[in-house]
Amino acid sequence: MGRHDTYHKLIFFSLSILLLHIPLKNVDALACNWGTQASHPMPPNIVVKLLRDNGFNKVKLFEADPGALRALGKSGIQVMVGIPNDLLASMASTVTNAELWVQQNVSQYISKYGTDIRYVAVGNEPFLKTYKDRFVKSTYPALQNVQAALVKAGLGRQVKVTVPLNADVYESGDGLPSSGDFRSDIKTLMVSIVRFLADSVSPITFNIYPFLSLNADPNFPREYAFFPGSGGGGGGAKPVVDGSISYTNVFDANFDTLVSALEKNGFDAEKVEIIVGEVGWPTDGDVNASPALAQRFNQGLLNRIVQGKGTPRRKTAPEVYVFSLVDEDAKSIDPGKFERHWGIFSYDGAVKYPLSLGNGRQLVPAKGVRYQAREWCVLSPQAAAGNGPNGATWTSSVEYACQLADCTSLGPGSSCAGLDSAANASYAFNMYFQKMDHRRGSCVFNNLGVVTKIDPSSGSCRFPIEIDTSRHDETSRPRKNSGAGEGKWGTVVTAVMAVVWAVFY
Repeated sequence: MGRHDTYHKLIFFSLSILLLHIPLKNVDALACNWGTQASHPMPPNIVVKLLRDNGFNKVKLFEADPGALRALGKSGIQVMVGIPNDLLASMASTVTNAELWVQQNVSQYISKYGTDIRYVAVGNEPFLKTYKDRFVKSTYPALQNVQAALVKAGLGRQVKVTVPLNADVYESGDGLPSSGDFRSDIKTLMVSIVRFLADSVSPITFNIYPFLSLNADPNFPREYAFFPGSGGGGGGAKPVVDGSISYTNVFDANFDTLVSALEKNGFDAEKVEIIVGEVGWPTDGDVNASPALAQRFNQGLLNRIVQGKGTPRRKTAPEVYVFSLVDEDAKSIDPGKFERHWGIFSYDGAVKYPLSLGNGRQLVPAKGVRYQAREWCVLSPQAAAGNGPNGATWTSSVEYACQLADCTSLGPGSSCAGLDSAANASYAFNMYFQKMDHRRGSCVFNNLGVVTKIDPSSGSCRFPIEIDTSRHDETSRPRKNSGAGEGKWGTVVTAVMAVVWAVFY
């Protein structure tokens, strides 16, 4: 009896130790946007590892990228997959088109790869005023057809629909959140969409950008763009008083304008599931875009997420997707050069600035990225000295390079603003050289360029070396384990049981 009692106690003790060490689901769920508009994207399997290493367990894709969806299979990461605006008319025209899209881009990845798709985002900010009503008629029918297609595929409970909308779909006549209502030209449509989503037990999604508020208005109070409290760096803004509520930052005020719009139209804002689909701060391409300001804003944002903090008019915290994971050098630069620099990581997964992610975690860089040869293309010393062949200048060559490569780090307010004209030319030449994968003839520029192995980076201006996409041969495979530590702790379990067996038998 004594030996069996000791055996059971040891088993209980061993299992208790193991349960204390088995990784549990993070209570501070982190979500982000993963954009893929890059000339040399990181391999999807490396991106998924980057997400997992940094505790992001939810991700939003702007389109159904096959590599990303395969790599996310059995990763433990929940996915929102987007339908681009250009497909809305097709989705709206017939439910058959929606069914085909769902089969190819949702059902297939769930069943074949184990990708945990939770949402389908129908369009992306389709009611922007700059679109001039182009998608107004097709968005709601497309939403209805995609929902019907999910139900027909047997995914109606597992996968929800939503429409990511810009914050300009609601407004306030006097600037106070309590006066908020949906934009008059689309008010009836917005109420129909919100009602449909509520009836489908699906969320509404809105994108909020304090950076754009600050950037668009020279009179916007700078401190009001940031969050108050420790780590956020805010607190210096003059409060905006709205009745009994004092707003200290534009995020809360903007969100509560939405809350008022919902309440004015008969919805209980506490019961409506709300997702903030995009919110963040860029690091380059503008005088208000820098690593320091991005760190200040995003740390305050992350603190809110970790604390599960709501707003003055809605205590339930929304699900928030940080914009974005990595920089994208192939994005449109409308409305500004900063559009290519929203990532909390650089194009190659390098950490731009430190961020505390909660539970003592800090950002960690991507692992396993392979680069092109350690070479740069720069303006030759002879050309820089004004001795170019036949008196050639480099202006036209720089313009050519920047038409085909990303030069958004040049110019006023950017990280390379301090370069002289010769260094500007070198930067442009190198960006083209990297974009062209160091191909022969890509560093000629009328005999003005020369290849060097000496890094020309200076101060805040980084001359990058691009990712060598040809060297990443690993295909994105579904992961066998949903947790990174499962194999490790499976080994420990086996070892402990072996010891128990050896001691008692």
